[in-house]
Amino acid sequence: MKKIGIVDTTFAGYDMGKSAIDELENTGTGFKIVKKTVPGVKDLPVAAKQLFEFENCDIVMAFGMPGKENVDKTCAHEASLGLIQVQLMTNKHIIEVFVHEDEAKNDKKLIWLADKRAREHAVNCYNMLFRPEILKKNAGKGLRQGFEDAGQLKEE
Repeated sequence: MKKIGIVDTTFAGYDMGKSAIDELENTGTGFKIVKKTVPGVKDLPVAAKQLFEFENCDIVMAFGMPGKENVDKTCAHEASLGLIQVQLMTNKHIIEVFVHEDEAKNDKKLIWLADKRAREHAVNCYNMLFRPEILKKNAGKGLRQGFEDAGQLKEE
């Protein structure tokens, strides 16, 4: 049975891991979810690596909600680099799901975005494991997770 790892943070103002788990459980079967929670985004890479090494996860989703300050953006960038390094070390995918606090003007919109992005990436995660043909079919379509899709480029 395939294993999907979920790692989230206590720093986030919304439980995106919970949204992803709910979406995964409604998307399909054939997998087990293993969840781990860490304090902040810079803790995500080692937690993801542990989910691969000690829990034998096939893929991991890493959730974080960096703050608005420059130091928060720097920490998010460092966390992203760490997650990329773990992917290269393990030859396994980590779906990074970050929602920056300055992506929305108010809490209501930020909650909507966090929930939607988590759910849409959960579907991507499921598709990567069980339905890669869907991803191939959607190549180059300008799909986005959270906000409205950008759409395909058009020749003028």
